Order: sequence, then structure tokens, then C-alpha cells
Amino acid sequence: MEALEIFFIGLLVVASAAIGWFSVYVVYKLYKGQR
Repeated sequence: MEALEIFFIGLLVVASAAIGWFSVYVVYKLYKGQR
């Protein structure tokens, strides 16, 4: 059970990092396009 918990927590962290990076990238592209 612990290994499964660690796996899902890692998956959640990876997903959160991907969403955060993507949002920063989109904002950067929009800001660059506006200039």
C-alpha cells in the first residue's frame, strides 16, 4: 500500500509541475506576443 501511495503522490507532483510549467509558458508566450 505504501508503494502505491508514493506512486500516486509522485504522479500528483509531476502533474502539478507540468500544469504549473505550462501555465507559465502560456503566460510568457502571451506577454511576448503582446509586445
